[in-house]
Amino acid sequence: MKAKAASQSAVIMSHIALPEDANPSGNLHGGVILKHVDTAGGVVAMRHARANVVTASFERMDFLLPAYVGELLTIKASLNYVGHTSMEVGVRVEAENPITGEVRHTNSAYVTYVALDENGKPRSVPPLDLDSDTARRRWTEAENRRKMREDILAAESR
Repeated sequence: MKAKAASQSAVIMSHIALPEDANPSGNLHGGVILKHVDTAGGVVAMRHARANVVTASFERMDFLLPAYVGELLTIKASLNYVGHTSMEVGVRVEAENPITGEVRHTNSAYVTYVALDENGKPRSVPPLDLDSDTARRRWTEAENRRKMREDILAAESR
């Protein structure tokens, strides 16, 4: 398989926060944000693998600041790491007040997806072309997270 750059699968998606997305105080529910993060990350993984994918794990989801009804959410997702069948996608969420133009970084997440063949079994994915300093830095950071997960699982199985 030919390697692909992260830029070939990256996406930017938008969502206007509506009252049904929020609690009575007007803050967006975390689950609504998670859904949009998972959707954007899944699109990135599908575009890279050119196959169906399933969410394997949310490595981390940071809720840095609240997002409110009426704000425009911008979800930016890009591939960080590719294994044999799995892919880690980094996702950044920003909330914009469409009246004032103020933009805040509200959430960040790392989500792992597994590519599936036509029988629903894991299948190989193309390698990631580390074509920039940013791509190489994100790859190294993702490898470190993967190693940490493996160490935790090994310790738990003892």
